[in-house]
Amino acid sequence: MNLKEILQESGNVTIAVSLVDLKQFAVDIIESTKKELEDVVIADKAETYPSPKRVCEILDVDASTLWRWNKRGYLCPAEVGGKRRYRMSEVNAILNGGRIKK
Repeated sequence: MNLKEILQESGNVTIAVSLVDLKQFAVDIIESTKKELEDVVIADKAETYPSPKRVCEILDVDASTLWRWNKRGYLCPAEVGGKRRYRMSEVNAILNGGRIKK
C-alpha cells in the first residue's frame, strides 16, 4: 500500500514513512499538480471566436452596444470566413473588468 492509497482511505492512521516513499509521494503530487495546471493553461490559451449574438448573451448587452464599442475601438470584431467574430480573450477581459490589451 502506498501513501496515495492510505490518504484515500478514511480513518485516523499513524504511519512511519521511509525517506524514499516520502520523496516519491512528493514527486507524484508535483506531477499531478503540473498536469492539472498545464490543462488549465492550454484551455485558457485556446482562442475561440463566438458570434456577435453569443457575445451579446455573454456580456448581457444589445447588438447596438457591440456596434458602438467597435466604433470606439473598445471591442472590435475579427473577420473569420467573411463573418464577424469576437476574440473570446477580449470578451473575457471585459468580463474581468479590465481593458483589452492591444
